[in-house]
Amino acid sequence: MQCSLCNSETIVFSKIHQKVYYKCSVCKGITLHTDFFLTPKAEEARYQLHNNNVEDPGYQKFVSPIVQTIFNDFDCNHQGLDFGSGTAPVITSLLHKQKYNVTTYDPFFNPDQKALEKTYDYIICCEVMEHFYNPAKEFELLYSLLKKDGVLYCKTNLFNESIDFKTWWYKNDDTHVFFYTRETLEWICNKYGFKNLNNAKNLIVFKK
Repeated sequence: MQCSLCNSETIVFSKIHQKVYYKCSVCKGITLHTDFFLTPKAEEARYQLHNNNVEDPGYQKFVSPIVQTIFNDFDCNHQGLDFGSGTAPVITSLLHKQKYNVTTYDPFFNPDQKALEKTYDYIICCEVMEHFYNPAKEFELLYSLLKKDGVLYCKTNLFNESIDFKTWWYKNDDTHVFFYTRETLEWICNKYGFKNLNNAKNLIVFKK
């Protein structure tokens, strides 16, 4: 099959629990075969099981690297988008408490197309990119939604060769279909024209 991000050829990477994963020869991304993708109804039902709560201290701590970085980089006069905000947009909630102007968008829980008709100073994509059935389309959209000098903040667990993929817990979520390596991030940065990429402590920052 072809890579859903860069459209290059892939090879079988792993077969686990009757699922087949492929690794791209160019961008080094790992994708689940489309035969194992959930239907939209099943995908939405799975997300509803997350039981996230915006007031949960543990959940707030988990997203704090993104929140604190936004506090450092932007102020209340800037426009932000929480892309894939889910059932409980904790990042948006924390930013709103500090009077930050953030719009939410989620294809299942807040599918407001008007949110995708303007541009933003920064976009938040927290634990979302691993769910992209079509990452090429999604990253093209995200880039187009950023203003000049805008910033895309992403959070996901990266795969590297020191990880045993067969026992890697991150792949076990049925809604996780695409996994990124450092090389994949660099490919995205170059392909879509981001000025630079910074990746530290699972926080991925693309600058336009």
